Amino acid sequence: MSRIRAYFGEVIIEMKKATWPWDPKEKGFAKYKELNDSTIVVFIAMLLLGAFVAFFDTAFREAFEALMKWVTGA
Repeated sequence: MSRIRAYFGEVIIEMKKATWPWDPKEKGFAKYKELNDSTIVVFIAMLLLGAFVAFFDTAFREAFEALMKWVTGA
């Protein structure tokens, strides 16, 4: 039991050393401005990457099917 207590004590000490992506003096949603901005950037990047992958997946599939029709003579 003392090992568990020591572990959580060390966790709390390390969490106090960490830098957090918000200003502790701010209140409400303004406190999390950097966090919200970063989340929006990541979300937009995911959408763009997904569109990029979907576009090339479709393009290469169509090209591969056309190549296979040409090779097999169908």
